[in-house]
Amino acid sequence: QVQLVESGGGSVQTGGSLRLSCLVSVNIFEFNVMGWYRQAPGRQREFVASITLGGRITYAPSVDGRFIIARDNAKNTVYLQMNSLEPEDTAVYYCRADVLSRNYWGQGTQVTVSS
Repeated sequence: QVQLVESGGGSVQTGGSLRLSCLVSVNIFEFNVMGWYRQAPGRQREFVASITLGGRITYAPSVDGRFIIARDNAKNTVYLQMNSLEPEDTAVYYCRADVLSRNYWGQGTQVTVSS
């Protein structure tokens, strides 16, 4: 059974940094794409960043230049380094793993940025 467990969320002030981790219960080589999404209160879940098995990286424009996604295949873990955080980044952050037409989600981790 595939399980994704996020960690690393918390509360920081504007300009601070956090690193999120997503531990996958199976070999992440099983997945074509690993990604991070977020959902703020009252808003739809939105794409943040993704990394393919081949290492191609995509960022949402709102986080490009501030966030960095990386994967450690040996640890079956995907990371999201978040720098220069802003109050608009406050949301629950979710990890997602895609293979063919299927995708799997973690339970989410809360990130709160105060001004």
